[in-house]
Amino acid sequence: MGIVAGLDSSPDFTRIVVCDADTGAVLRQGYAPHPMEGAESVGGRPSDVDPQAWLLSLGEAAGGGLLEGVQAIGVSSQQNAVVPLDSQGNTVRPAMVGGDKRAQVAAADLIDAVGGREAWAQAVGCVPQAAQPVTKLRWLAKNEPEAAARTTVLLQAHDWLVWQLLGRPVRRTTDRGGASGTGYWSAATGGYRPDLVELALGHQAMLPEVIGPSDAAGTTPEGLLISAGTGETMAAALGLGIGHGDAVVSLGASGSVMAVHHEALVDQSGMITSLADATGMHLPVVTTLNAVRTLRGAAELIGAPDLEALSDLAMKSTPGSHGLVMLPYLEGERTPNLPHTAGTLAGLRRESMKPEHFARAAFEGMLCGLADALDVLRGRGVEVRRIFLLGAAAELSAVQAAAPALFGAQVVVPQPADYAAIGAARQAAWALGVSQGTLDPRTPPAWQGAAAQILDPGEERAVGQAVRQQYVSVREQTHPGAFRT
Repeated sequence: MGIVAGLDSSPDFTRIVVCDADTGAVLRQGYAPHPMEGAESVGGRPSDVDPQAWLLSLGEAAGGGLLEGVQAIGVSSQQNAVVPLDSQGNTVRPAMVGGDKRAQVAAADLIDAVGGREAWAQAVGCVPQAAQPVTKLRWLAKNEPEAAARTTVLLQAHDWLVWQLLGRPVRRTTDRGGASGTGYWSAATGGYRPDLVELALGHQAMLPEVIGPSDAAGTTPEGLLISAGTGETMAAALGLGIGHGDAVVSLGASGSVMAVHHEALVDQSGMITSLADATGMHLPVVTTLNAVRTLRGAAELIGAPDLEALSDLAMKSTPGSHGLVMLPYLEGERTPNLPHTAGTLAGLRRESMKPEHFARAAFEGMLCGLADALDVLRGRGVEVRRIFLLGAAAELSAVQAAAPALFGAQVVVPQPADYAAIGAARQAAWALGVSQGTLDPRTPPAWQGAAAQILDPGEERAVGQAVRQQYVSVREQTHPGAFRT
């Protein structure tokens, strides 16, 4: 079929990979940071960004003939960015990106306006949070009413980039994956909720057409096919090659667990965010507020210089940490919903009061918290046979030693790679193959899977379940009834 490219425009940079369309082998790649001069920041990260910065870094990353011979390109981009446009297609203000804590009050307002968390979960499969586009629109209406009044079109980052690459046509498109994170599109019904846009923004606005996973958004005058594009999470899932029976556990400061499922899950508690993936399936996601921040806090407390040292120390202990149990709710917690609580250290005895047992308890507490999130999905009928473990902390020996037994499943630790860009390229190859009549519009091309380390629970499974039970007992004693799977 030839060669295709995948472009990932993250919050900080543009990464481009050029791949063989048949095998997915990466042939060449480009990179450039976004120029961020003049970007407004909240809490240390940009919150208001001129989208032109994304185009400038795209041009730089594609320099030196990188895209020569490429027949199709896919675009992955940061999620939750809102690009408000006026009737001429110009931005009315910089794009609102990132977590954006400014919008926390707006999120609470919206939840109340629709009748609570359950009503939102029923309407669009998620409860408004500060990061989401719908919440940012509410903030805009309240704080910049003139800009809100001039807004007639709403795009996300990947929608805007695709539209620019196609020469700003009249038709504007998005995909199910990107739309499902907005707070005004439902993965369950496959449709927009314009009433929620009006509630947030104060008036109606034009929304991009949601096209199918293997559809093309269009073709440039030079004949380059542009695929639908998607959000970074969905692109990374496509790049990793996850499918039914697979889950992904991401270890950032906070944690997330998502799995491929055949239907959208409506969760009245709001613990599950019901996203769509980039293949026509669904990606229910459960997040925890505390993952690697638990390890960093533990390292600081006992004077370990870094996480590798904390891991080495934890390996000197044994499963169960000599009875020490850490509930890692350092920032409060979302799963279970305990926003105002603190962490707990239980099981202190003279023999357990050693740095290695405390270190091990931090790792086990973090992983048991994520296992709770996995159980939310399993409790709703989501099959989990294999777990992809992502993030730098996945390389730590203490994580790899404990995770398979605590999760009760095979754990796959993929080698670091630009999976979002690779997923965007795979989507481009799919759209190209469908346009040429060589690929099925229902099935993405079969590319080589991610190179990975495979870890099986083996004989440790029973030990892991005993450690989980120890953790669950302390959680139920400390927060009775807070957790319902």
